[in-house]
Amino acid sequence: MAGIDGTLLDFKNLDLLADGDTAIHRLDPRAKVLATLIFVICVVSCGKYELSALFPFFLFPVFMITLGNIPALYLAKKIAVIIPFAVVVGMFNPLFDRQVLLHVGALGITGGWISFASIVVRAILTVSSALVLVAVTGFPGICAALERLGMPQPFAVQLLFLYRYIFVLAEEGGQMARARELRTFGTRGRGIRAYESIIGHLLLRTWMRAERIHMAMLARGFSGAFHTRRHSCFGLREMVFILGWGLFFITVRLVPVAHLLGTFVTEIRL
Repeated sequence: MAGIDGTLLDFKNLDLLADGDTAIHRLDPRAKVLATLIFVICVVSCGKYELSALFPFFLFPVFMITLGNIPALYLAKKIAVIIPFAVVVGMFNPLFDRQVLLHVGALGITGGWISFASIVVRAILTVSSALVLVAVTGFPGICAALERLGMPQPFAVQLLFLYRYIFVLAEEGGQMARARELRTFGTRGRGIRAYESIIGHLLLRTWMRAERIHMAMLARGFSGAFHTRRHSCFGLREMVFILGWGLFFITVRLVPVAHLLGTFVTEIRL
């Protein structure tokens, strides 16, 4: 029960961060969505052995977190939940790719370990950028931006409803978990058969509640249009934001900035 309620509150806290009034929050959502999209494409397109090329990309989430006044520890806890999935994806790379590509003193590092680290770093970068985008824009703002960028309205509305359905599912799940704990004791009511019944009833309860919510929305004049509290327009600062970060991402992707910087620092020391 506490776990479900805590997860629900955590989702709401992420959405509430979008009510801030910083320079990043006041940017048009389309600019932030486009910049994040370019960022993700450049990060994902990096080769599996290009580990050093990924580190300059950390400037973008750090910039957004700092200027958006987003709690870094809060985001770090949410990113830590995703890291085990990235570890599972790349955990077998060191077993199959044993060619030594790098020497650190007498230690030889194989390509499997480099590609494994690359998967984890890319997961951290992409997930952090997505979380920061939600924290400084809000999911309704993201859906509205996607619609204004050309996404068909039914798809954007369904995406928003899917996100909102998470809260309905979590609330109903919390109520059912609380009721089960109050009516059971010891190990009674904790078997597989009990959970099968709970899952079935949970789906029915959330479906019926979603129907009631939809009827209430129609009664209040919902027509599929997005209405956000912050109205913005695409202007010069949005253009500078996209062009500046887009040029940085493409430059870092095509030019080995980290390698050149390391060579430059080594030459200075020599």
